Amino acid sequence: MAAASSRRSIDPDRHFLRTAMDAPLLEREEEHDLAVAWKEKGDEEALHRLTTAYMRLVIAMAAKFKHYGLPFPDLVSEGNIGLMQAAARFEPEREVRFSTYASWWIRSSIQDYVLRNWSIVRTGTTSAQKSLFFNLRRLRALINDVSSGALTPENRAYVAQALRVGEDDVEQMAARLAAVDRSLNAPFTEDGEGEWQDLLAADSPTPEDSVMAEHDGSKRTKWLGEAMATLTAREQLIIRERRLAEEAVTLEKLGERLGISKERVRQIEHQALGKLKKALTEAVGDPQAAGLIPAE
Repeated sequence: MAAASSRRSIDPDRHFLRTAMDAPLLEREEEHDLAVAWKEKGDEEALHRLTTAYMRLVIAMAAKFKHYGLPFPDLVSEGNIGLMQAAARFEPEREVRFSTYASWWIRSSIQDYVLRNWSIVRTGTTSAQKSLFFNLRRLRALINDVSSGALTPENRAYVAQALRVGEDDVEQMAARLAAVDRSLNAPFTEDGEGEWQDLLAADSPTPEDSVMAEHDGSKRTKWLGEAMATLTAREQLIIRERRLAEEAVTLEKLGERLGISKERVRQIEHQALGKLKKALTEAVGDPQAAGLIPAE
């Protein structure tokens, strides 16, 4: 049963490949006429004939990227997307063969898919990195550098010059291609005890730190509330708006609100801060050490 199910899942792909390879090729004039009919009249039948004739181009291009370990049908699907993009953008009046124009779009679509899915870590975000990703192995084989690790200085310089990229980019990509994705749940010992994720440092505070922070925060709030009670209503308003609010209110706006000049607001604020510091010093000793006021 399992074998029969597997055959049923594979047969549609084989049928598609066989149909694509059997599609007749187009002569230059026929290709041009179909492209004009699609662009100027929106003739979907012309589009179908045009793209079907070059499905074999998609398959041939996808086959060049099979060694990246991605499913071949997915590579073909991405190539078909590139083929459709080429059909949408093709300009027959330029007298260029559609197959020549479509090749670039097909290759670009497949390459983007490979870069997105070869690893869970994003690879090839710059033009230099993309060039290295798709050409580094070929160039290393060309100079008989079959190691999977770092390149020698001479080989690194050769690749950098051949691809017109920096030597640092070459070294980084060589290391990236030599590495493999590793599951955080994979055991790091032969007996299966412990996982790689156990070695990751946690960014969040420990339970002890959280409890201590909450306890200290409650104390500071209590001390600050008692100190604020020693101020007048106007002083409390100015301190809250100037020092405790997320966005401090300007002296000018507070002056308009209280009916006094902004210089008077500044004076009251200065006096209130002095009274707060005195009250906090009497309560906790050093308010700066307690984190109640910033260090001067």
